[in-house]
Amino acid sequence: MYHFTALVTLAAVLFYFFTSTRVARARVAYGVKLPAISGNPDFERVFRVQMNTVEWLPIFLPSLWLFAIYINDQVAAAIGLVWISGRIYYMIGYSQATARRGPGFLIQAAACAALLFGALGAIVWRLVHG
Repeated sequence: MYHFTALVTLAAVLFYFFTSTRVARARVAYGVKLPAISGNPDFERVFRVQMNTVEWLPIFLPSLWLFAIYINDQVAAAIGLVWISGRIYYMIGYSQATARRGPGFLIQAAACAALLFGALGAIVWRLVHG
C-alpha cells in the first residue's frame, strides 16, 4: 500500500484548492470580474500561482506515483512534501513580487525532476535487468 504517497497526493490537491479560493477572493478584492484574468497586477500574480500549480500537477502526480511504485512510498512522499513546500514558497514569493517567485519555483522543479527521473531510471533498470 502507498499510504504516504496517498496523503501527499491529497495535500497537493488541497494546496491547489487553496490557490483556487485565493483567486476567488482576489477577484473580489481587486475588482477583476469574470471572465477577465488581467487588469490588476496583484490579482494577476495570485492567478498565476494557481495556473502554474495546475500546469505542474500533471507532471508531478504521475511522477510521484511512479516513483512510489517503482522505488519507495516513503521516499516519494518525502520528495512530494518538498514539492508542496516549494509551491508554498513560490506562492508567498510571487504574491509579494514577480521577481521573488524564483527560489520556490526551483525547489518544486528540482523535487519534480527527482521524482520524474528517479521513476524513469527505475523503470528502465527493471526493463533492462528484469
